[in-house]
Amino acid sequence: MAVAQWARPRVKPEHRGYRTVAGNIRIGSVIYGVGAEIEDPKGWLWTLVEAADGTRSSRDIVTAVLTRHDGLEPGDVTAALEQLASAGFLEDAAAPLPGQFSAREAERYSRGVPLLRWMDLGARASAWEAQLRLKEARVLVLGVGGTGGAAAWHLAASGVGRLHLLDDDRVELSNLNRQLLYGEADLGRPKAEAAVDRLAGLNPDVRVTGEIRRVATAGQLAAVLASSPPYDLFVLGADGPPQIRRWVNRACLAAGLPWVDGGYSGPLVTAGIHRPGTGACWECLHEQATQQADLGLPEGADEPAASAHLPWNPASAVTAGLSGALVAYGALALLTGVPPLEPGFRFGFNLMVPGDEVTLRLPRRPDCPACGSPG
Repeated sequence: MAVAQWARPRVKPEHRGYRTVAGNIRIGSVIYGVGAEIEDPKGWLWTLVEAADGTRSSRDIVTAVLTRHDGLEPGDVTAALEQLASAGFLEDAAAPLPGQFSAREAERYSRGVPLLRWMDLGARASAWEAQLRLKEARVLVLGVGGTGGAAAWHLAASGVGRLHLLDDDRVELSNLNRQLLYGEADLGRPKAEAAVDRLAGLNPDVRVTGEIRRVATAGQLAAVLASSPPYDLFVLGADGPPQIRRWVNRACLAAGLPWVDGGYSGPLVTAGIHRPGTGACWECLHEQATQQADLGLPEGADEPAASAHLPWNPASAVTAGLSGALVAYGALALLTGVPPLEPGFRFGFNLMVPGDEVTLRLPRRPDCPACGSPG
C-alpha cells in the first residue's frame, strides 16, 4: 500500500474514529464487522487519525504527529498510516473520478459508491475503483422470472455495464404477483424482450441485451458460456430443467466462471455464491447437505420434498424479490470484492421466523465428482 503516493489521505467518512473511555481508538463500524479497536497508550495514534482528514499530504500528516509527540521516528508514523490504509480505513480525498464515468453517472451512483466505501476492507485510493469494476463487467442471466428478473433489476440499477438475458417464456398473468419486471401491458410478450425494455429504461447507461433461447441440455448451456468476449459472472435464475444447477456447476467449473443462484421454498429464501477453485462447489454442498436433516438442496429449484407434489412453487413478490436481491448481492460482491466474501456457501432467511438466518458452508469434498481431485 503506497499511501505516500496519495495526494490527501483521509479516514473514510463512514469510518470516522472516536476515543473510548479507556483511551482506545475505535475506527470503522465495529457493529457491522468492518471496524477495529486500537490501543493508543501514548496518544499519538489519535493525533494521526485526526490529522488524516483529507486536507494534508502524507508528509504533512507525519509532520503534524511528530510536532505534537516526542520520541517518535517518521517511519513509525508512516508505518501506522500504511496499516490504516491496508485495513481499508483510508482513502485519497483527492482521487479523481475515473474518466470512464460521465457526470451523469457520477450523480446516478453517488449514493451507492459511499456504501461500497463503507463495506470495503480493501486498500483502495477511491471507492470508484469498485464501481468501475461493475461498469466493465459482463454478466449473463439465465431466466428472468421472479428471482432472475429481480436480480437483473438490481444489477442494472447498480451499474453493471453489460447484461445479457436469456429466457424462452412469455409473460403470463400468473407471473405478475412476483415477477416485478413486468406489467399487464407485457402479457404475451417474450420475457427476454420485455425485460430488456424495462431495464434499458431503468438505466440507459448500461447495455442490456436479450435472447429468446431455451437451455434444455448441458451441451446447450456450455455453448451459451462459450461467448466471446467471455462473461465475468453467470447468474442462474431459471428453475428448470431439474438438472440445471448440476449443469451450471459443471459448466462454470470447466470455464472457470464464478456464478450465483437463488430461489425460494415457500417462506425459505436462499442464494448460493460459487467460484471455481474456492471452497465447496454446488455439488459439494448439495451432496453433503442432503445427508443432514432440513438442509437439503434439491436437484432443481429450491423445492423441498414437502411441496414436491405441487404443480408450482408457491411464491409472492416478497419471496421472489428477496431471493433476487440476495443473488444480486452475491453477484456484486464477486464482481467488486466488496464486501470480501469467501465463495462456496449458501445463505438466506426463513421468513416464518424473523431473525432466523440460514447459512450453509461445508468443506470441499476431495471425492466430489465435479471439483474433486481425479483418481
